[in-house]
Amino acid sequence: MKNVSNILKVNILVYTLVIAVQCFGQSNTGTTIGQFLLIEPSARYAAMGNTGVASADEITAAYYNPAAIGRLSGTGLQFTHSLWIADITYDYAIAMVDLGEMGNLFFNVTALNSGDIDVRTVEQPLGTGEKYTVSNVALGVGYGRRLTDRFSMGVQINYIQETIFHSSLSTVSLSVGTMFDLTRDGLVLGASISNYGLPAAYSGRDLRIQYDLDKDKYGDNSGLPGDVHTEEYPLPVLFRVGLSYPFQITEDHKMQFSVNAYHPNDNTESVSMGMEWEIFKTLALRSGYQNLFLKDSEVGLTAGLGLNVAIAEYQLNLDYAWADFGRLQNTQRFTLGILF
Repeated sequence: MKNVSNILKVNILVYTLVIAVQCFGQSNTGTTIGQFLLIEPSARYAAMGNTGVASADEITAAYYNPAAIGRLSGTGLQFTHSLWIADITYDYAIAMVDLGEMGNLFFNVTALNSGDIDVRTVEQPLGTGEKYTVSNVALGVGYGRRLTDRFSMGVQINYIQETIFHSSLSTVSLSVGTMFDLTRDGLVLGASISNYGLPAAYSGRDLRIQYDLDKDKYGDNSGLPGDVHTEEYPLPVLFRVGLSYPFQITEDHKMQFSVNAYHPNDNTESVSMGMEWEIFKTLALRSGYQNLFLKDSEVGLTAGLGLNVAIAEYQLNLDYAWADFGRLQNTQRFTLGILF
């Protein structure tokens, strides 16, 4: 009865947050901050259409659903590097610490950097000689645990900072998730809410101006110091729900199928699907399609492969993913992991 009570409490929390998200209603695309938080770090799941909410096969699964960490064992690290759109660099690192019966703890870092960009003005459209950068950073800590042999839950807290030239904003967010084994043969239901947090506004040196209180009046101070105040914008809250099912073809061949549905606060709903074919527990071939039914979508097909190698007591994983971005061409991800 105690386990049933715990499950009911967690489900009530998840559904309460879903209702709260929907109460804010849909906003327009491009009206939320922290868009870098929506870049999926796992090359494995990215190759499968980014369908990771009901999977717990690696540490980066915590990005899609913190409850996945409660289903893993051991201590491990994973690193992802991607040359994103327009030569933007994206890096992600996560570490997990096994706490035994108490569950698992994890820490992650997300970093996005535009590189140097020329400062241009109306008077100097070819550049002023100055350079500026856009950089985003998120630091996270989370916890996951199995509450029963079929049910797990997890939570993550993020500190987020965005910087454009000399101006920046910062805020905090919360992600929660649950996973439940629907059948004994591996059919899993997962649900999570990501980036539920406080709105934030930019401030900094670039927003300082000189202000003329009355342009029609002469003899007064026409260069009074002032600040431009920007509006506060919300984070890109995303509700995910999905299914994952493994199918053992033979002793040496295994298939995994997954499907996810998404409800964001700054776009339309969509559905993604993916599959993985594992050969001799060493080579994995993956493909998928992401964000079906998303309005004005530029994404679509995904593909990739993975290599698993055991060296002594260490398990090494190297994964690659390619994703179509339409007119923006494509993105590629590389993920390296070690479990010990």
